[in-house]
Amino acid sequence: MKKSISKYFNLSKAMIAALILATSSTDFVSAQATEVKTAVGTTKIWGTVDGVSVIGLVQGPSAAAADLQIACVFEYTEGDIFNPPALPKDLNGMVHLDEALKGIITDVRKSGKFQGHALETLLITPPKGSLASKKLLLIGLGNRNSFDAELMKEVGSVAMREALRLKVTTASFASDLKDAGIDSPTALVAENVVLGAFDAYRAQSYLKGENYSDNLKLKKLILLAGPAFFTTAGGGIQEAISKLNAKK
Repeated sequence: MKKSISKYFNLSKAMIAALILATSSTDFVSAQATEVKTAVGTTKIWGTVDGVSVIGLVQGPSAAAADLQIACVFEYTEGDIFNPPALPKDLNGMVHLDEALKGIITDVRKSGKFQGHALETLLITPPKGSLASKKLLLIGLGNRNSFDAELMKEVGSVAMREALRLKVTTASFASDLKDAGIDSPTALVAENVVLGAFDAYRAQSYLKGENYSDNLKLKKLILLAGPAFFTTAGGGIQEAISKLNAKK
């Protein structure tokens, strides 16, 4: 009798656990399906830091108009931007970027000419009409299996220093983490990019004040996001702006 009761309670617990799991899964799928996506082309000024406008844009890096487009890639593994867990081709900005440049990004990565080590950079001058931007800067993210969102502060700094060195007035940034299939914390990544970028900007601005630097030309920093991540990324960007302006 006791064994029968024990089996009954164990079965009941299993059924309840299965029901909770099924309900949770249904809620998750429902939330994904009902998630509001921002239209491609949507742009918003999230704020300004030291006179530089920080702008959000729903667009892929191949189609974003800027003097300098910045995109990030991990160390190469065979087919990494084309195969799961990477996003499908129609949603994958890095694939569009590579195709617009006739595969040169895959070429330099696969051949080892650009290995994608953390903070490694490569500057590309796109053929006229291939991209909406005048220059493309690749920044390495290192090993995808050890990615940490803190790295994006340093990535943001590298991106800003290159933008200032090149004397551009508009720079557009795409982390491309989602394209690569990395389940990264969207808001924190965006926040860290902006924090790192303006740490570098302020360092150069200090040098300018001491007459050790040329004028800083940058007027707009554009941060790209996919339709499903624009609002979340914007929250992180605004948090960074608030922190930076509080430190003035």
